[in-house]
Amino acid sequence: MIAYLEGKVAYKDPAYAIIDVQGVGYEVRISLQTYSALPEVGEKSKIVTYLNIRDDAHILFGFAEPDEKTLFLDLVGVSGVGPATALVMLSSLSSSEIRHAIMNEDVRVVQSIKGIGSKTAQRVILELKDKMRKDSLASPVPFLAGVSGGSTRSEALAALVTLGIPKAAAEKSLDTIIKREGDQHTVEELIKLALR
Repeated sequence: MIAYLEGKVAYKDPAYAIIDVQGVGYEVRISLQTYSALPEVGEKSKIVTYLNIRDDAHILFGFAEPDEKTLFLDLVGVSGVGPATALVMLSSLSSSEIRHAIMNEDVRVVQSIKGIGSKTAQRVILELKDKMRKDSLASPVPFLAGVSGGSTRSEALAALVTLGIPKAAAEKSLDTIIKREGDQHTVEELIKLALR
């Protein structure tokens, strides 16, 4: 198991990053929370990781904070929520927003995430609410601050497709957002709005 990677950011995209650890580039799937927290390309970074081993692939997931990894592991522990869905959840809402929605049994907020239906939202809440409440009593949950940097529609589209959203649906969603609100959003904001 790879617990963390410490090295230079060789490539950074809203859906994945490549971390160069002494000449070996590790491709790591990331959420928008982690994307926002990563330093610029060429700078040193340390990210906490989770290695998902399947029959057809070994996929490394990376997180800026151990708290985000803990929530990711809690989410993938719920029946019907896989790593890709958990990553979409972490890209749509902050860790604290997800925890708050689960603890308050707010099905509407959890269901507002793209790809999460009412049954999955209810299952997530049912299986995690007690654990979240118990954990919140033990230690306060840090809030990860907003997103930064600007980007284009094409970067947002590429990230949405990487997250598993069909290209046609992603294009339609992005075009609707840009038409309704203008082109002032960063790539992270566009992705968040498209995932809702």
